[in-house]
Order: sequence, then C-alpha cells, then structure tokens
Amino acid sequence: MTRKVSLNLILGGALVLLFLFTMVVSFFYTPYDVNQMRSEERLLPPGGRYRLGTDNFGRDILSRIMKGTQTAFLVGTISVIIGMVMGVILGAVSGYFGGWLERIIMQINETIQAFPGVLLALMIVAAFGPGTFNTIIALSITAIPGFMRITRSGFLQYKEYSFVEAAETLGISSPGIMFKHILPNLYPTIVVAASAGFAGTLLAEAGLSYLGLGVQPPEPSWGRMLHEAQSYLFKAPCYSLAPGFTILLSVLGFNLLSDGVRDLLDPKS
Repeated sequence: MTRKVSLNLILGGALVLLFLFTMVVSFFYTPYDVNQMRSEERLLPPGGRYRLGTDNFGRDILSRIMKGTQTAFLVGTISVIIGMVMGVILGAVSGYFGGWLERIIMQINETIQAFPGVLLALMIVAAFGPGTFNTIIALSITAIPGFMRITRSGFLQYKEYSFVEAAETLGISSPGIMFKHILPNLYPTIVVAASAGFAGTLLAEAGLSYLGLGVQPPEPSWGRMLHEAQSYLFKAPCYSLAPGFTILLSVLGFNLLSDGVRDLLDPKS
C-alpha cells in the first residue's frame, strides 16, 4: 500500500530543515559578533546594516537568533535522547517483567508525573542552580515519563504475542527478546514521541531562560532575548517579535513534523 506524504510532514520538515541549516551556518558565520556591544547603535529598527535591528546593548539581533539555534538544539537534542533512553529502558523492564519491579518503577513515574513538566524542571533548576547543564538534566527528567508510558504499554501488548512465546521456547534471553524482538515494533511510536517531545523541550528551555534559570548570559538564548526585550516592547517591537516568532516557528515545525511522521508510519491513526 502506497503511503502518501502529508502536508504536515512537508511543512514541518521544511521548517525543521531551515532551523538545522541556520544552526550549521551559525557555527561558521554570523553577520556580526553575537556579543559585541555598540552603545551608539542601541535599539535600531530593522533595515540597513542590521536586518532585524539591534538590542538594548547594540548587539545584532539576527546574529544572536542564529547563534541561539545552537543552544536550542543542543539542549533539546541531549534532553530528548537522555529522556528517551531512560524512559524506554524503564518502560521495557516494567512492562516485560511486571511484579514488584513494575510497581516500584511505576511509583517513581507517577511521582514525576504528579508535577507539570515545566514546573518540575523549574524546581530542579532552582534547586541546583541555573546553567545549560542543569537545564539539560531537568528537561531530561521531565521527558522520561512519556517514553516510559509508551514503551510499557507496548511491551504489555506484545509480550503476549506468539512470536515472544516462540522466542522464549527457543531459549533466547530476556534482554534479547525485549530489545531485538519486541522493541523494534515500537520504533514508529517512539519516533513520533521524540519529535513531539523535542517541540516541548524547545519551549521549556525558552521558558526557563526567560525566567533567568536556563542558559546564562552572554550565551544567546531565544527565551533570554524575550526577557531582555520586554522593557522595550513599544519602543523597539522587533526586539521581542524576532525571538518570539523564532520560538513559535521552531515549535510549530516540530509539532507538524511529529503529526506528519505519525500519519506516514501509522495511516490508520
């Protein structure tokens, strides 16, 4: 059966590729030094030498947004990977073995889920201090329950299938059955969850940076730029609009990509 590529996948993929391209370019080129201050050129409007204007320190907004993609994708990628690996392992163990081990793991999972994700990340960063490393740890912890729930549900379903019983009869070890026979059936669902989780992580990182608990100056961060721009909302509107729309488009891109991948891998959904 031929699977049609949805419009969501095309639009989401295009936006994500645009940001990936911007991130790669920012490693080698930005129009200006992202941290160079020019007091005589503060809060300039878009146009001329500065395509998106300058901020309250005279720094080029476009350059800082380009460099901010590195921060966003670094935090997002590492957080989602750690959360996915930990969530998949814990979900697989609890779903396959069950018993007291499942009860302990699910109790930990329910404890984490008792707090909204952003609030839990805020508490962790506030307790251990702001910075990129602590932000990654906090967002990784908040990402674990989603992957754990999906994986456990899949293992509870597939471990009753005949191919699992056949593998057990042949003497294949439990790890072999879990990760070679059952887990591959969950790849589509996990990929969709990772794409959607990336969008949430980008938004959470921007929120933490906005509150001053995420990435610290002078490293560029879209959320931090929004925080610095709020005092100049009417005097220099592009100062806040530029990072705001950047966050909007990046989150939208990954959400559309997630929907498109889900439609592609599971047309019945």
